[in-house]
Amino acid sequence: MLSKEKKAELTAKFGRSANDTGSVEIQVALLTEQINRLTEHMKANKKDYSSNRGLLKMVGRRKKLMEYLKKEDVNRYRDLVQKLGLRK
Repeated sequence: MLSKEKKAELTAKFGRSANDTGSVEIQVALLTEQINRLTEHMKANKKDYSSNRGLLKMVGRRKKLMEYLKKEDVNRYRDLVQKLGLRK
């Protein structure tokens, strides 16, 4: 679970305006942070199958949001990928 401070920091960094909390960029940034934390958990707890299922669901949700953003605005998609460091 992300702290309020971390969510506020990601919202300020990726938001399109001051009151923006639901844009695709923010949703993807929050999911990426959760995925990174859960990935570290899974390295230490390989047999935690329920957390692994949750991780896979989050990755799928992020993939769908990224596909939507790519379809709607390629430039925003490329900026987000670069900021988050998702592709190599």
